[in-house]
Amino acid sequence: MISQQIRQKILYLADEYRSLALANQVAVHEIALAEVPEMVYNSNAIENSTLTLKETEDILLRDKMLRDHEIREVYEAKNLAKITTELLKNPQERLTTGLILSLHKMLLAGINDDIAGRYRSGKEWVRIGAHVGANPTFVAGLISELLENYNQESDTFLLEKIAYFHAEFETIHPFNDGNGRIGRVLINQQLASLGLPPIIIQNKSKRTDYYPLFDEYRRTNKHDGFTTLFAYLLMESLHKRIAMLRSPKIIRLSEWAKQNDIAGNIVANKASRQTLPAFRVGGVWKIDADFKESNEIDHQAG
Repeated sequence: MISQQIRQKILYLADEYRSLALANQVAVHEIALAEVPEMVYNSNAIENSTLTLKETEDILLRDKMLRDHEIREVYEAKNLAKITTELLKNPQERLTTGLILSLHKMLLAGINDDIAGRYRSGKEWVRIGAHVGANPTFVAGLISELLENYNQESDTFLLEKIAYFHAEFETIHPFNDGNGRIGRVLINQQLASLGLPPIIIQNKSKRTDYYPLFDEYRRTNKHDGFTTLFAYLLMESLHKRIAMLRSPKIIRLSEWAKQNDIAGNIVANKASRQTLPAFRVGGVWKIDADFKESNEIDHQAG
């Protein structure tokens, strides 16, 4: 469970972001579109795609065909990008079985149409390392139950609900392929329906900050680790948009650290814990050039 201080900070930043977004809808949409290649790269790389961020950008932004990669990886990038941009068109869409299946069909279109857009059934068992997904006979019912639970009105903090949904969805593993990518897409669909920006789970730290959380959930039935991860990533996404909509100049965090005579390892740690309003673009930490650390201290105290 995240602290009350972090929860209040998220709510404060969310209110600030929604106010800015209302007056800057075109800008907010363009920021989201600009993130698509990075989002696609990270999500596919988590599933062991060999495409780099630059190659993903070449495919999506420059329509390049890469001859030294499997055609499947090219389709995976294009299909996931299509899903991501489609969801931007209707952010308030209710999360349903129909939506999940339609997204999965788009994800595997032209890759494996036999299993696209349907849950596992019959003898379609799946194993992920030492974990075996739910009995295919009960997959559809388990997902319906999960959706019903998620869509119920409750006082549960928004990230707690999203974290539990993600942990359980991946534990059920409802599809023959594409579970992780659809699961991460659904996180952002859930955030969008609440008027919040998407998050990007980083491939670089998947073995320390992401994969172990599934083991923890399956061992203890606790999803606190996911709640904490999503909280930091959401604060980062909010900080990014607030800075881009308000600040005259964005610079590298390393440059900001030199200007303010702060050691690089200290600012890097503060950035990862979001005690600085820093954010990543293409894996590089950045920040509002005019930010003064006392501002953040004053804000947290308030």
